[in-house]
This record gives sequence, structure tokens and C-alpha cells, in this order.
Amino acid sequence: MGQEIHPAAAYQAADYRRFQQRLQAETELLGSFIKDRACSEKSPVAGFEIEAWLLYGDMRPAPLNEVFLQSFNNPMAGPELAKFNVELNTQPVPLTGDAFSRLHQHLGNTWKQAELLARQMDLNLLMIGILPTLEQRHLNLHNMSNMNRYRELNRQVLQRRSKPIVLDICGHEHLRVEHHDVMLEAATTSFQLHIQCPLSTAHRFYNASIVASAPMVALCANAPYLFGKDLWHETRIPMFEQAVALGGFDGAAEGPLHRVSFGSGFARHSILECFQENLLHFPILLPESFDDDPAMFSHLRLHNGTIWRWNRPLVGFDDDGTPHIRIEHRTPAAGPTVLDSIANAAFFYGLVKNLSDECTAGHADLSFAQAKDNFYQAARYGLDSHVTWLGERKSRLLPLIEHELLPRAKGGLLALGIDAGDSHVYLDIIRQRVARQQAGSDWQRGFIKDNPGDFVALTQLYLQWQRRGEAVADWNFC
Repeated sequence: MGQEIHPAAAYQAADYRRFQQRLQAETELLGSFIKDRACSEKSPVAGFEIEAWLLYGDMRPAPLNEVFLQSFNNPMAGPELAKFNVELNTQPVPLTGDAFSRLHQHLGNTWKQAELLARQMDLNLLMIGILPTLEQRHLNLHNMSNMNRYRELNRQVLQRRSKPIVLDICGHEHLRVEHHDVMLEAATTSFQLHIQCPLSTAHRFYNASIVASAPMVALCANAPYLFGKDLWHETRIPMFEQAVALGGFDGAAEGPLHRVSFGSGFARHSILECFQENLLHFPILLPESFDDDPAMFSHLRLHNGTIWRWNRPLVGFDDDGTPHIRIEHRTPAAGPTVLDSIANAAFFYGLVKNLSDECTAGHADLSFAQAKDNFYQAARYGLDSHVTWLGERKSRLLPLIEHELLPRAKGGLLALGIDAGDSHVYLDIIRQRVARQQAGSDWQRGFIKDNPGDFVALTQLYLQWQRRGEAVADWNFC
């Protein structure tokens, strides 16, 4: 969840200087911790966040998350940028044994409770990448959640840009609109996967997550429509990148380092390189002051939270206070169901473990530039995209997943100690999705092909199927 800040009418120059000093000191301290191997070497642990929409009966967004969350009263739930979005979290689970069955049970129970409350409030709860019925007029400051963090981020972004935010996305159709606040970002909702990994292999897990991003974004694509336009298979990707279009220092909004991006390269020797890049290349947006132990890394964590790489390293803490490294994988869209979400998680964790082990053995041969190109091709064209894989092999993504990546994911889950039954159940969901060539975006486009322009009916039927809980590969259009 977004780290809250104190209300501030306007930060002063001294606030930025103080924050910069603390940020530099904490980055150096993290470097010392990493050099001295003082960070956690705990075996991999899984967790995730899923973002959802609150809807009225007419399938339009309902900006009521404050009263919803007060009634829900669940510490694992919180607000998102818009009042019509909420975030649900899970407790971390060690990646071994029946981890996915347990994650499925945890998320399923939380989702059922949240959905029941929504119905009691005459609302609907929906998980989807971009709401098909969303209109630009819904994305206004009146619908911003009541958090100081969001208000200040909006002020900072607009002040640094000094010009409107422009969305210009070419896909099946072309969308170009101007907007005057950061609320465009609220159009995108995701399923953010976390993996806590041993310090000694954290940079390899990070690199493996980058390589895995192309198949993940295609398999999880669930956002083809924005403001009535048919764009990319996963329109969230260009949408989010353009909605917070800020670059590095000296107003370099059009420069090579953007705050929302695929990143600038693999980690060569240590995960510390990402935090050093944060310090050196990204201006401070929220110069909040914390009077706590530097080893809490409060300034480093807050600054890192304003830089949205699609694969983002995080600093957290074990139960005994030992700092740990997590990798947050941000490419999957929310939905279509709880079952699909857990299957996506199983595929990701297995594939990343396998690729990380190959990297350790020196066999993972793919340039960062090619991994990046694969990612945007997969986001635009989905399972039909063509990618260049390890060893510079060119392949259509669909057969690559079917014949190589699913076996890799299975091997990775086996290496993690996941039960064979758990592995089979959830990877089979992915196998069926590939065999039937139906991710969430494919189903949405199929419906609109038969019912042109009827986004209300699309959302209504999508909600019905989601409530049935069946994997999206088994959905039809009636």
C-alpha cells in the first residue's frame, strides 16, 4: 500500500536538502548491509496485492472506497489512488509445499468477504485491468482518495511537467487525449506479485523477472479497451507510462530514465545498483522527514515508492527485524478470477526460479534491450507476438510458452519444493489458457466483436463469469 505522509501545504528547499542527505546516507547504509551480508538469506517467500473496482449497478465506477473500507475493517485492505478502487493484500507465504493452495484459500476468503460487503452496499466488486465502461470524466480530483500522499504527488507531477499530460496510444485504434492531473493512472489496476529472495541471489531474481515479463504480460493481458477504444492487448502498459510521464533530473521528462518504465538494465553485481540509480537519477517528489533509525530505510523506501519500474526491488523486514529484499513484479493485470490470479502467480514464481538458476549457472543469454523489446511486443500483441528468446532464438510467444516456458515453470516449482499436485493444478490453468488462446483481453475482444460498442453488457457478463470462479479459458459469450 502507498506510504502515507503528513499534510504539507508546500515543502521548502530545506525539506529537500534534508531528505537528500538522509536518502544518501540510507543508500550508503544499505550498501554496507549488502556488502557485510547483513540482509536476510531466508528462502523465497511469496505475497501479492490485487487492485479492484467498486461499481454501481449500471457498471459505472462507484467512488465509495472510504465507507467500504471502514465497513470492511480488514488490515489487509486499503485505498488506491481513486475512490472507486481498493487494494487487497495477502499474508506472505513461504514458497514451498502447498503454498499456492494456501494463497488461493487466503485470497479467495478475503475476496468473498469483500464481495459480500459490496453486495450489501448495493455495489459490485470487479477485478479487471481497465474498466471497459470507464470514461475520462470519471478521472477527476473529486474522485481522488483522501490521502496526503496522492494529493502531493499530483501537485509535484504537475509542477514539474508544467504542461498537460497527453495520452497517445496507437493500437487496433488510436487514442489521443489530454488530461490535467495524475488521475489517469487510476484507470489501471494490477495484480502485483512479490517474491522475497535471499540477498545472495536477489539481483538474479530481479534479472529473471525482467526476462519473464514478456510472457507474463501476454498471459495476463486483461485491458484491451480504454475510453471505448481498442488499443493494446495490455493497454495498462502505455497508459501508466504516459499517465506519470516524468523523467530524471533537469526536467528530462523526455530523457532515457522515466519514473514509470521497464528499467535501464539488468543488475550486474548487486540489487543495490537500482537504489543507487534512484539516488543519482530521480529527483525527490515527497521530501517527508522521518526521525527514526536510518536502518529503517524510511527515506529510501519512500523515494523508491515514487519510481515505478515494472519490476521493482523493495526493502522490507523479517519478523526479527533483519532487512530483506523483495522483487515486485507489476506487469500482470488484475483478474479475471481468483483462480486465474493464483495460476499466474504459480507460473511466474516457477519461471523466475528456473531463469534465476540458469543465470547463476551462466546460461541465460538474452540482452536487456531484447528483453525490453519482447515486453512491449507482448503487451501490444499478446500471445500472438513474436519474441527473441534465450540464445537469440526467434519464436512466436504462444508455442514458446507451451513447449518451453511451462516446463521451465514446472522445473522451477519443483526446485522450490512446491508439491507436485499444487504445481500441476495451477500450471494446468495456464496450459489451458494457451491451448485455447484465451486470456482476458481475448475474451473481451471476442465479446465486443459480437456486440460492437456494448461495454456495459461486456462488463455485466464479465462480472457474472468472475463470480462463477471458472478460469477465463473456459468462458464463453453467453
